[in-house]
Amino acid sequence: VNQTFISSVSNQRNHIPRKSLNYRTPIEIFLSYVQEAFYSNLI
Repeated sequence: VNQTFISSVSNQRNHIPRKSLNYRTPIEIFLSYVQEAFYSNLI
């Protein structure tokens, strides 16, 4: 299995909404934490 295939599958999986995340995608959750950390560092 090559890296391109693994990256493709992980990208697809990260854009699937999850019930455990209140029907948000893992990438949405990650980006909200990154954005929150960025703004908290500005204060």
